[in-house]
Amino acid sequence: MLDDVDRRILRQYQAAPELPAADLAQRAGVTASTLARRLQRMQGLGVLRGLRAQVHWPALGYELEVSLRITLDKTQARAFDEFLAAARNVPEVIEIQTFLGVVDARLSVIARDLAHYQQVYRQRILTLPHIADIEALMHVATLKSDEALPL
Repeated sequence: MLDDVDRRILRQYQAAPELPAADLAQRAGVTASTLARRLQRMQGLGVLRGLRAQVHWPALGYELEVSLRITLDKTQARAFDEFLAAARNVPEVIEIQTFLGVVDARLSVIARDLAHYQQVYRQRILTLPHIADIEALMHVATLKSDEALPL
């Protein structure tokens, strides 16, 4: 599906996505037109899913991140769907993951401080449907956060 040129382009693109196309093409050892054509092809194949802004939450006053492990009461047939639909509507929930096993979902929640987190937890999280159990893990430090693939 991808050849060595595509991988070289992706390596450079992952390393410096903010570069202008001409600079990125030079780093990848291809022409700007080749770069544009290859990137467009990889988008069409679903390899590249788009660009996004990476916001540093503390710069906006969000100092606290909590990971909530959720176990659902699965006696209701639509428990997963109803829980996920409601969780998507909580603005402070920045990530939702689902699992197979004892833990059904993980929510990543941000808050300005502990008082704000308590408010979000009591007024928004605890009101989500079908929750049987919650385990809260307070985020202390991010030691590695890298979405770049080893190409």
